[in-house]
Amino acid sequence: MEQIGHYIDGAEAAGGSGRTADVFNPATGEVQARVALAGTEEVNRAVEIAAAAQPEWGAATPQARARVMMRMVDLLHRDMDRLAEVLSREHGKTFPDARGDVQRGLEVVEFCIGAPHLLKGEYTDSAGPGIDMYSMRQPLGVAAGITPFNFPAMIPMWMFAPALVCGNAFILKPSERDPGVPVMLAALMEEAGLPRGVLQVVNGDREAVDALLDHPTVQAIGFVGSTPIAEYIYGRGCSAGKRMQCFGGAKNHMIIMPDADMDQAADALIGAGYGAAGERCMAISVAVPVGDETADRLIGKLAPKVEALKIGPCTAGDDVDFGPVITAAAKQGILELVNSGVEQGAKLVVDGRDFSLQGYEHGFFVGAHLFDRVTPDMDIYQKEIFGPVLSTVRAQSYEQAISLAMDHEYGNGAAIFTRDGDTARDFANRINIGMVGVNVPIPVPLAYHSFGGWKKSAFGDLNQHGPDSIRFYTRTKTVTTRWPSGIREGADFSIPTMD
Repeated sequence: MEQIGHYIDGAEAAGGSGRTADVFNPATGEVQARVALAGTEEVNRAVEIAAAAQPEWGAATPQARARVMMRMVDLLHRDMDRLAEVLSREHGKTFPDARGDVQRGLEVVEFCIGAPHLLKGEYTDSAGPGIDMYSMRQPLGVAAGITPFNFPAMIPMWMFAPALVCGNAFILKPSERDPGVPVMLAALMEEAGLPRGVLQVVNGDREAVDALLDHPTVQAIGFVGSTPIAEYIYGRGCSAGKRMQCFGGAKNHMIIMPDADMDQAADALIGAGYGAAGERCMAISVAVPVGDETADRLIGKLAPKVEALKIGPCTAGDDVDFGPVITAAAKQGILELVNSGVEQGAKLVVDGRDFSLQGYEHGFFVGAHLFDRVTPDMDIYQKEIFGPVLSTVRAQSYEQAISLAMDHEYGNGAAIFTRDGDTARDFANRINIGMVGVNVPIPVPLAYHSFGGWKKSAFGDLNQHGPDSIRFYTRTKTVTTRWPSGIREGADFSIPTMD
């Protein structure tokens, strides 16, 4: 049985707490590894090592730190398939999807190569008589990240790459459900030239999380996961005086106007709703066709496409559309919500509850589901399902459709499909959602823009990657200078002004 430990002080380290968790193969339901769960002492040791390593790294020039990121990009390209293979085996997503997971993280590493420009401060000559002013961005010290199971390569790189290039040390606490890739990424960063101890990985559960939240040396923490846990982590971290960036759940709507290209809209919903078995915070889980005729046309195109989806293990290659969900508990929770939808009166157009894959009967596979005539009071509409379930809520007008998305407690992503520019522009301007797509179903920004939702999908003022990440992982210091030549004698009791 494979044993997965931590990555501390430049080497893989066995667990010292005596506690472990099972790592399953989601396709077979079998335990394939055991991961160590760090206790408070192990977390404290990792933080101490990080704090000792950070000053030298923080004193390196931005160009020197950027060169480490350049080499990391090359290593990620070199080991793309190896990382994707481990990711697929532990998470269950298809191999192409696993490669995409690594690729989207790689793109943030590429963005961080621009650190010498991104970290530039501002300068004002002659801000006052003989006075110059300038600002600089300086690292926080030790930062940490708590990342989810659904993107075990991408989201860790979204956090540690900007944190490191800004001169911080970083402690990563990944999901214990698929811990293999984060440990591999830490080793690759050191192969790229990162000094020992600057990036460390501690696997663990709530005890490790609380230890990071409570440690006075940790200055900032990023989190991605469910909203209840995001609220808990944000509140506890803020009360400890830390800079916090926490992202929670989602219920992403896609509005389909009567003038939309219905084939394009249906294909978009298939990819956005069922890709990665729906285990994406940016998955479209609610389709909102405007008008019954639009809804009938949409369902008519969607149903056969959903029924034709191919479900299987990652070892089946490119002939599979999506794989299993992460755990048996996740599968049970999805099916319970599907049953509640039926009981509460929604029409189950495609029923995947009896799906079973020969030879993989004990795997965590969930069939694809398509609901029609869902109403906002139903559990399947209110709750984040995080599975291959698409709900259709019929709206009778554009105003009703946009109100559905605006009134929901989550505000991560939303999309509209239309040929009308005025409607699209109005939607983009009015919608109270953080990421918006126009004829784009999954509007995840590229690395040089920032990623983040609104409402109960995000807690904190600054988003992930892009310019916001540089702001999050640095402090601004402003310096006012005046040299003694020609300065009048005597004390000046006034506050500096622009006069």
